[in-house]
Amino acid sequence: MNIILIGMPTAGKSTVGVILAKVYGYDFIDSDVVIQNQENRLLKEIIEQEGIDGFIAIENRIHASLNVDHSIIATGGSVVYGDEAMRHLRNIGTVVYLKLSFETIQQRLEDTKQRGVVLREKQSLIQLYQERCPLYEMYSDIIIDAENYDVKELVDEIVMQLKTV
Repeated sequence: MNIILIGMPTAGKSTVGVILAKVYGYDFIDSDVVIQNQENRLLKEIIEQEGIDGFIAIENRIHASLNVDHSIIATGGSVVYGDEAMRHLRNIGTVVYLKLSFETIQQRLEDTKQRGVVLREKQSLIQLYQERCPLYEMYSDIIIDAENYDVKELVDEIVMQLKTV
């Protein structure tokens, strides 16, 4: 059993993932770091060199080949563009969507380029948010409205929700 965290950049996937790994005694995997290590490039370099479609193809391939057990996987926000990856992740674990309002995401996300956020040319952050949210919901087993939780409360909520799955 694995727990896979999805959601927009800055939703807290990595922060919460590290703590969940300690709670469950699982390994923690930041899939963005896995991509960077396998490609030997930073996310922003992959996007600059391969373009967005190339990055998404690489991300899809790497996620679809993840072979782990008893792990918390914090995915990149664009993982939901890879149908093969998402089907694989759902097969190897429970997918938890950390949902936040656009206003909160916008407030937290200062530099989209530095974070390696997959924004198409002339695409605004609100357009990206509106495009991704239905995908997050479609692929998730559990949706957690993370809006009014601090990190500890969010971890507690995830643990509680996982018990019902």
